Amino acid sequence: MRKKITVVGAGNVGANCAVWAAKKELGDVVLVDLAEGIPQGKGLDLLQAGPVEGFDVTVTGTNDYAPTANSDVVIITAGIARKPGMTRDDLLITNYNVIKSVTEQVVKLSPNAILILVTNPLDAMAQVALMVSNFPKNRVIGMAGVLDTARFRTFIAQELNVAVTNVTAVVLGGHGDTMVPLVRLSSVSGIPLTELISEERLAAIVDRTRKGGAEIVSYLKTGSAYYAPAASAVEMADSILRDKKKVLPCAAYLEGEYGINGLFVGVPCKLGANGIEQIYEIKLTEQETAELHKSAAAVQELVDVIKAKMSEA
Repeated sequence: MRKKITVVGAGNVGANCAVWAAKKELGDVVLVDLAEGIPQGKGLDLLQAGPVEGFDVTVTGTNDYAPTANSDVVIITAGIARKPGMTRDDLLITNYNVIKSVTEQVVKLSPNAILILVTNPLDAMAQVALMVSNFPKNRVIGMAGVLDTARFRTFIAQELNVAVTNVTAVVLGGHGDTMVPLVRLSSVSGIPLTELISEERLAAIVDRTRKGGAEIVSYLKTGSAYYAPAASAVEMADSILRDKKKVLPCAAYLEGEYGINGLFVGVPCKLGANGIEQIYEIKLTEQETAELHKSAAAVQELVDVIKAKMSEA
């Protein structure tokens, strides 16, 4: 029996998630959105690309959740995107309401699904999905580290004019300006970055990585990144649905790891059929630990706002 992937939100990120998932033939794809006709039209258009691209899966567009029943993986991209000058934090309350509603509807029909959150502010939205779904923590995962690491790897490859596939990088922490790219553990074919790039240039690359999303927003004016975020979410879904056991940086709910408790923070995770199957705890320097805890504190501030709002309801 084929797997089923639901993508909630048929905007740029969601539609591209559907494209990547279909091209990889991960399973049948259901694209859900409130906008009448949009998911149906995009779904049909993508379905008709199958004969050209050589993929053979069903793609369904819908305005209701009934066709999503018994999904194996649900990728949630619904919510408003950042606009120029807007921080991820500005999105908090609006997208809290969206994620709460989406999660409630999804879990009724797919109680065994694994949820991948893409909506910003990412770490806080994953926390909402966990609280609302009452799923075990291994089945609620935030997509952030794969994207942040991809940006870091891209900038390193550009700097050195080398194949991006030869670049290995590690990024921890929350998805935002406080993320922690670990230069010490990043390399090109095993060669430490510190032997290849000056300290000054490395600092500039780290800074550009932290502001990677904002840089794209500044160019697009009326939207935010979508190709790389979608590809990143689908890489996670691929490892889960095909039980590949890939070790990927994901926003995971920590209960003591890295000295952090009760928060979603980006850390290396093994992704398989059960979702997050292992969290890897890297030995960090004092400075790296301090930076990670600073990042976690930024996430905690958002979660406190959300918990206060939930207590009012």
